[in-house]
Amino acid sequence: MTLTLVLVVILVALIFTYTNGFHDTANSIATVVGTRVLTPRQAILLATVTNLFGAMVGGAVAKTISSGLVDAPASSSSYMLICALVGAILWNLITWYVGLPSSSSHALVGGLCGAAFAAAHNDWNAIIWAKAPALGKHWWDGGGILYKVVLPMVLSPFIGFLIAFIVMGFLLFLLKNSKPGMVNRLFGKLQLVSSAYMGFSHGTNDAQKTMGIIALALAGATQTGIFDHLPPWLGFLYTPEAANPKDQHIDLWIKVLCALTMAAGTAAGGWRIIKTLGHKMVKLQPVHGFAAETAAATVLLGTAEMGMPVSTTHVITSSIMGVGSAKRLNAIKWRVVERIIWAWILTLPATAGVAYLFMRLVQFTGWVP
Repeated sequence: MTLTLVLVVILVALIFTYTNGFHDTANSIATVVGTRVLTPRQAILLATVTNLFGAMVGGAVAKTISSGLVDAPASSSSYMLICALVGAILWNLITWYVGLPSSSSHALVGGLCGAAFAAAHNDWNAIIWAKAPALGKHWWDGGGILYKVVLPMVLSPFIGFLIAFIVMGFLLFLLKNSKPGMVNRLFGKLQLVSSAYMGFSHGTNDAQKTMGIIALALAGATQTGIFDHLPPWLGFLYTPEAANPKDQHIDLWIKVLCALTMAAGTAAGGWRIIKTLGHKMVKLQPVHGFAAETAAATVLLGTAEMGMPVSTTHVITSSIMGVGSAKRLNAIKWRVVERIIWAWILTLPATAGVAYLFMRLVQFTGWVP
């Protein structure tokens, strides 16, 4: 591992953050565009600002990514991270091109698992499958893939669906005698708040993932002595590994850099996915957008506090489905939903496979000591 290699990891991680920004922009603004409360340009500006603020808050998700999922050999950690990120970037670009709202979070987790498995020469112990919670703690205080990825991956869409269904059902009951014009005007204003809430929650979860990757690379380089003789102006790269992985420090400059990169990607937009979520899946009015965004943002903020890198895509998509179901079951275009679910199922194995192949190629060329 060399200083140049560490800098390459940071660069590739930022490229992933940028693709994550334009890929997942649709998650926070699709409903507000679909309901025509804001134009795409106005919605992207709102999402950019709120994502930026959200990315600066907290750090639990970053700590999970940097220390709680894989345990590959230190000698190959930078190569492993690059291969993991390349797998996730390719999946982001493919699903963006075809307009499928897949999960950048699960793409990164799949890439990490595949690359770590290859780096450890097919040793399954390189992946931290489960760390049981301490006595007296809840299951979500546990660690590893099971507690931080798999269970939240299954539960968060159902919770988003359920909350959205309940909120929408309550609003329909409350507004059953109201005039449609008045409802649209009221919730057109309220949806600005819910969309900002969604953007902020998206930032607290998604930008944190790359912060964890960069912290992981820097801690590995520090541990192997690469930074022992850094010139003073590069001293900020020195990142000692915490005795307890949950206490791994994320420097402010990492947070700022990732937040700004995510914001730049968000500003680039993601119209292909916006059309799928905001127009193709179910016809939305402002009241529906408000219910879906409020439900999804609440789930995202809660899971971010618990350090769970859940999928923004899965949560907002299931929330939109919950809203549509509250209207009537045939309000949802189930053929579109079927395509989305297939993208969800394929994300982890596809990105793990690509990252594994890239890592094997690196090993074959002899780059890894």
